[in-house]
Amino acid sequence: MQPAKRVAVNTGILYAKMGITVFISLYATRLILAALGAEDYGIFNVVGGAIAMLTFLNIAMASASQRFMSYAQGEGDEQKQKYIFNVSVSLHFLVAIAVFLLLQVAGYFLFNGILEIPEERMDVAKLLYQFMLVSTFFTIVSVPYDAVINAHENMLLVAILGIIESVSKLAIAIYITYTAFDKLLTFGILMVSLPILLLVLRSIYCHRKYEEVELAPRKYYNRRLFKEMTSFASWKLLSSTASIVAMQGITIILNSFFGVIVNAAQGVANQVSGQLMAFSNTMLKALNPVIVKSEGEKNRTQMLKASMTGNKISFFLLSFFAIPVLIEMSFILNFWLKDVPDFAIVFCRLSLINAGIDQLTVTFSTAIGATGRIKKVSFWNSMVYIALLPASYLAFKLGASPEAIYVNLIGMTVVLSILRVLFTYHLCGLELGQFTSDLLVPCLSTTLATAIIAYTPTFFLDAGLVRLVVVVILNVLTFLTLLFLIGLKDEEKKLITSVYQAVVTRLRNKN
Repeated sequence: MQPAKRVAVNTGILYAKMGITVFISLYATRLILAALGAEDYGIFNVVGGAIAMLTFLNIAMASASQRFMSYAQGEGDEQKQKYIFNVSVSLHFLVAIAVFLLLQVAGYFLFNGILEIPEERMDVAKLLYQFMLVSTFFTIVSVPYDAVINAHENMLLVAILGIIESVSKLAIAIYITYTAFDKLLTFGILMVSLPILLLVLRSIYCHRKYEEVELAPRKYYNRRLFKEMTSFASWKLLSSTASIVAMQGITIILNSFFGVIVNAAQGVANQVSGQLMAFSNTMLKALNPVIVKSEGEKNRTQMLKASMTGNKISFFLLSFFAIPVLIEMSFILNFWLKDVPDFAIVFCRLSLINAGIDQLTVTFSTAIGATGRIKKVSFWNSMVYIALLPASYLAFKLGASPEAIYVNLIGMTVVLSILRVLFTYHLCGLELGQFTSDLLVPCLSTTLATAIIAYTPTFFLDAGLVRLVVVVILNVLTFLTLLFLIGLKDEEKKLITSVYQAVVTRLRNKN
């Protein structure tokens, strides 16, 4: 199957999964916030938020292992994949021990003077943290299995596990609504146990399905490969850790200046942006292995083409859904949640703008990683991430309001995007003029024009369901029209048309 059609099929599978999981997740969040209340939900976002933080670390580390797996598949070297898997297992076992010990030390300082948590809930918060550490260890150890699944582009398994996860979260949300036990502690324990169960299922499947998944670290040890993967993973881990420290750091800074209620608003913003970004992230999950395999095949032209197209489609997918949500954020949050935390509306809007900027260059990170030359870009990315913390602390010391944190985030994302473009230019041969004319101009002009037209109903209609429907209809009609007039190049239109025809033909043949 051609790369473009393979990406389309895998994306279709993941979208089918997402169609099931998005609404389940949003409804589960509504139940959880209602059951816990704003204060306990804020506490979980501060302490249990480290779970989400380490999930991000897990994804980043999996991408490092996946790079070597996908590259070896592009080379057609099956034996090398066994060495890569076993070296990856050994490497991540050592990382898991180091992270576990580091977080134990960090926990002492967090709960002794840094976190602002009500005294009566402190013991529960500490227990949550310990459960999270156990979950973290197993999550990191199981990273090589995620890498194998992604390298094989087995999106059907990803979809099935995603549905199991969402249904389980809904069951947890319903359970804590009616349980007589401490709701926050119960919620934390169950949420920490879920990823362990899912990772066990992944490992069992991989051992039965894939030949390269043969756990024999001594037999398949290769010193040169271990050194190469350690170097790559270390630099990848540096930038990922800096990102995690920055994201969790701003949560702690918000907590220390404004308390757990503002953290609840931050949690809602993370949920909204996370669900909307799922549309573009789903496509990227299917595309990233193709980018790395193209580099493994020494096809730099196809690799850059896939990266540029991935940026554009990722941005358009997010924008299509984000525009009406940005316009009608107040109505949507009040309809979705019983009690909307203070600052949630402005946090959600700024978070989506930040996400949109990030999507314009998001696949360039994969392209740079595919070359294996990530030392400099990882260093500079880390510096930018860490700079966010003193900038935000200083802003609040000078009297800035809570939304300043997202203004700083947007500034950080702009700088990171510029770095991605420059390094893709130097390492991969990206043409800057082509990037501007083929990506920036069509993406920004299509989105801004659509947003202006979709916003017009707010001048003559009161907020409500009718106005939301009108905004959505205007957004769909305007966006799709402008997308085909100025957003897509002729070859991209032909690609979409051919994929659509292939799907229709397959459906007709089945019927």
